[in-house]
Amino acid sequence: MSPRREPAIDAGRVIADLRELERRTANERGAQRLCWGPGWAAAREYLAELLAELGVELELDEAANAWARLPGTGGGPALALGSHLDSVPDGGWLDGALGVMAAVGVLRAHAEAGGPPRDLVLVDWADEEGARFGRSLLGSSAFSGTLDPAELDGLPDSEGRPAPEVLAEHGVDPARMREAGRRRNGLAAYLELHIEQGPRMEAEGLRAAAVSGCVGVERVRFEFTGQASHAGTTPMDMRRDAGLAAAATALEVRAIPAQEGGVATTGELELRPGIVTAVAGEARLGVDLRNPDGEALARMLAKARAAAARAAEEHGCEVSEAPVWRIEPIPFDGRLVAAAREACAAVAGAPAELASGALHDAAEVARVLPAAMVFAPSARGISHAREEDTPEEDLAAAIEAFGELANRVLADPGALGA
Repeated sequence: MSPRREPAIDAGRVIADLRELERRTANERGAQRLCWGPGWAAAREYLAELLAELGVELELDEAANAWARLPGTGGGPALALGSHLDSVPDGGWLDGALGVMAAVGVLRAHAEAGGPPRDLVLVDWADEEGARFGRSLLGSSAFSGTLDPAELDGLPDSEGRPAPEVLAEHGVDPARMREAGRRRNGLAAYLELHIEQGPRMEAEGLRAAAVSGCVGVERVRFEFTGQASHAGTTPMDMRRDAGLAAAATALEVRAIPAQEGGVATTGELELRPGIVTAVAGEARLGVDLRNPDGEALARMLAKARAAAARAAEEHGCEVSEAPVWRIEPIPFDGRLVAAAREACAAVAGAPAELASGALHDAAEVARVLPAAMVFAPSARGISHAREEDTPEEDLAAAIEAFGELANRVLADPGALGA
């Protein structure tokens, strides 16, 4: 794709927008934009303010994804840009928000220059993080058509409130969420900017990088059932300790990547009755498995299941499994990835490319539209924490590379299906 560097995105303005978002939606513990909560609503209110300055309005689809369209000077299918404003609890100032504010920056640059050659569409996907119910990419999977509304019936939040009840409070009917897919009509491609959330770019001195695709994920919860009993009077050899069964499983799951590659995490553990004076009669262990190779990912899940079965037997417990969510490895569009690589080279001096170990809405969108991403480095590889950060000069380079990519795609009729 030939370069089209004008109109240039104002990276400083995008960073200022991000800082203002942080001021409005964070506290001393970090970002507080948990989806379906007040911080998330405040973030969307600020997004609406920024777009109103461009004469553009936000509107919601059936899955609560927020959309805005800047009309172009010509016809043809539109280019979509976006990410997500929701965060994990006590999260960072950049995760997700960077891509949304960069999309605002692209729209702003073209609005001030008299309009883009094709329509530009901004989207803020709902509940990308899955932090409340454990089901990631909720809004974008409704858009792509992979969401099964029945999956939501058994998903509670930390307070035990079921997902359908919470969604209903925001005008979302799970049975209608897949109607969000109607927005695919008239869209030609999707681009997203995000922080890497890992240490590779910083270690290699990369300021911007193209993303080749996202790894696959298997996410399940194991429920161990033993017998609650008194901590002082129950002999050690007569205990049916569900907590120990969960702990033993976690240790085995941790060893799986050494055999299959990828990563494995047991970041959720709940014990019942959950008091120091009682043997745990029940335990719930959340397991997250990731691998860029689909067959290796399947083997990881099989080994996790075997580990849970062994631990349950050893500790006199029963075990059941509840699926939470899964996604296979998703490659991005080769032509757009090449364009992203060229844009990064033009701005940051290196045609870098890497696969994402984290999930992004682009993975769901890539099922139904050509999609690609640009990464910015993450300081010390830290994300999903208040310490999440990127040096401003690196942040500016990635934002400018994203703007360059958008311009290149807009200038290439083949990339937009013309």
